[in-house]
Amino acid sequence: MDYYSGIKVLLISLLLASCTTRSETVKEDESPRLPVIQLSKQDATLDHDYASNLEAVQNVEVRARVAGYLDKILVDEGQSVRKGQLLFQLNQAEYQVKVAEAQASLESATAQAQSADVEMSRVKLLVDKNVISPSELKLARAKKETARAAIDQAKAALANARLLVSLTSIRAPFNGVINRLPYKQGSLIEDGALLTTISDLQEMYAYFNVSEKEYLSFVKKRRDPEKTTVREVDLLLADDTQYPHKGKIETAETVFEGNSGTIAFRARFPNPNRLLRHGATGKIRITTDVDDAVLVPQKAVFEVQDKNFVYIVDARNKVSTRSFVPSSRVDQFYIVQSGLKPGDRIVYEGLQNLKDGMTIVPRTLPSDSLRAMYAMAR
Repeated sequence: MDYYSGIKVLLISLLLASCTTRSETVKEDESPRLPVIQLSKQDATLDHDYASNLEAVQNVEVRARVAGYLDKILVDEGQSVRKGQLLFQLNQAEYQVKVAEAQASLESATAQAQSADVEMSRVKLLVDKNVISPSELKLARAKKETARAAIDQAKAALANARLLVSLTSIRAPFNGVINRLPYKQGSLIEDGALLTTISDLQEMYAYFNVSEKEYLSFVKKRRDPEKTTVREVDLLLADDTQYPHKGKIETAETVFEGNSGTIAFRARFPNPNRLLRHGATGKIRITTDVDDAVLVPQKAVFEVQDKNFVYIVDARNKVSTRSFVPSSRVDQFYIVQSGLKPGDRIVYEGLQNLKDGMTIVPRTLPSDSLRAMYAMAR
């Protein structure tokens, strides 16, 4: 080969190499540059929210036990009262009359008993002298016993009359807060009429229902604290703010409701500032710790026919879809039950235009980025 021919071959080779390099560069530039996360095990905190109804530890109806006109209302709605404090006063006039009548009956019965004693003494003296027959003494003794029984009956009637008088004064059964007052002063109150209700707001019960599956899971976790620990429960108020005091689950009902298949739990919360009220609603949040969980960001997941998928990135930076089964969801993450494992690389975002077999330019996020995302979400 002469000199010029060699130069020509060299130039052609350089030109072909340049075209190949340019083609590869263009191809690489056309590949999307996407953020990629490598999955790893980490501890997670699960929150489960349940609708709840709040009830005072003590909430009783205050009813009239006697009829009468309502003379005085000594409290107001929303007022705090002490045990034994006078709340309502019914008119006592007719019951005082009954006390006077019962007192008079007792005095009459006492006088009759004294007369019977004197009569029996006189008859006994005549019997001893054989003036009258012994049967007269038995009759006198029976009259005396009848008189004594009349005294006991009169005493009982007097005690009952005094009890009716005392029932006209209606007092607080315990320390609490007065609720609505449906009657006004001067109203005619019937026996058994509801005058108000009193709530002891120092502590509150929160009732919430869980499914049979959740109930079994909850019980098993409490019995196996090495796997996961059930913490004290939180209460979210109706405005979605968190109540500042934690509560504790005390007990559960023993029967599942037939229609809903749920069972009720009861948690107790302190209520020092009386923020919680009887009949209010909220959400019970049960928080549990799970060790060595594999978390997948919700942003990296797409659904097809109710199944969850992610894009896996292989060693050649090619993507392929893979389905996985989540065990639960916490904040913006899924906890993997099966289908994914630590070390898998998944595309974090930009899934819209991806297809199986595509090559991407991975922008690998730091190894602790997933942990940081989870911490920010919490």
